[in-house]
Amino acid sequence: MNGRVGAPGKTRTCPHCKTTILESASVCPSCQHHLRFGPGAADSRAQPTFSALKIEGAIRNPEGADAWEYSVVVSIRNDRGEEVARKVVGVGALDPRETRTVTLSVDVFTPRAMR
Repeated sequence: MNGRVGAPGKTRTCPHCKTTILESASVCPSCQHHLRFGPGAADSRAQPTFSALKIEGAIRNPEGADAWEYSVVVSIRNDRGEEVARKVVGVGALDPRETRTVTLSVDVFTPRAMR
């Protein structure tokens, strides 16, 4: 790529993990492989303009309980309340006394800032 940024929100597929990512990304946010090198590409991971949302929480299966199964689901809705995307990002099981911590972050990028 020549360092130009396409229309905001335009996507492409990561050649490494096949995740849909922003065309402006120089590093895949999923597999963290570098996608661009040379002039115009950041030497390190692209930094967000700001973090619009970050939530972290933990679930712990208490001692003496049966095993729990869990699904981590992320849903995105537009301003009319219509679901535009829904993904299961992980599933698993917790034995008694096990803990899982889940972090959700929404990082906002300004494509012009990543030229």
